[in-house]
Amino acid sequence: MLAGWVGGAGDDAAVIDGLVVTTDMLHERTDFPTGTTRYTAGWRAIGASLSDVAAMGASATAAVAAYGAPAFDPDEIEAFVDGASDVCEATGAAYVGGDLDNHSEFTVAGTVVGKTDEPIYRHGASPGEAVYVTGTLGRTGAAIREFERGNAERGNDLFRFEPRVAAGQRLADIVTAMMDSSDGLARSLHQLAEASDCGFDIEWDRLPVDSSVDAVAADDVERRELSTYFGEDFELVFTGPRADVEAMRESVDTRISRIGTVTEGGVRADGEALPDRGYTH
Repeated sequence: MLAGWVGGAGDDAAVIDGLVVTTDMLHERTDFPTGTTRYTAGWRAIGASLSDVAAMGASATAAVAAYGAPAFDPDEIEAFVDGASDVCEATGAAYVGGDLDNHSEFTVAGTVVGKTDEPIYRHGASPGEAVYVTGTLGRTGAAIREFERGNAERGNDLFRFEPRVAAGQRLADIVTAMMDSSDGLARSLHQLAEASDCGFDIEWDRLPVDSSVDAVAADDVERRELSTYFGEDFELVFTGPRADVEAMRESVDTRISRIGTVTEGGVRADGEALPDRGYTH
């Protein structure tokens, strides 16, 4: 939405003279289910912005967060900072502070800065290339189901995803278009297709569905819902020449799965139109 009003917006992060900047706001009612620890909240709030940096093929430098809550519990704040610091450390960044303010509900606005001289954007995909995803799909959907069932420990574990900063940097030399899957795989494919003026044919059997989904999904319909449309998985969705990606696969620090092919137009799964549906912020 901001892309129509602000220059530099429209991709996962803004890039100004090699500096990558992104920010995300998360709320208790919509983003932190009952049972989410403050440690997990800190990890996830900053991790979301680190994922944006990853999608630009950039390194991560530092993060800050504005922390709002009805009351300030020192133990909760310490746990939040520990989570934010640990996810930064996992990606080579530093958590360097932020702000505290009273708010009617627990709310976090996190900002991450990074660096790259050659950012990767959502445009650039060409017909004939392959489309890939990192990691697995559906962890967040499975986490929500676990929280709903009262399995808070399992839910928190699944909520603490690994931002793909290292993978994004490694892939930056060969990918043609890239974004993160925070809105869900289906919506991400539609957004990439629109930005690159292309289409995609994906194959359902190729999707790397996380094993946690099978533990909570009642049937194949729910399995597909959690892995394809639910969103908030923060994996990388990218395109590139198949031979180049395959040659680099072993040097990337996470799983990479080819899920389909770039086409002239239309977004399809097994030959049928894939709905443009996913997480709505």
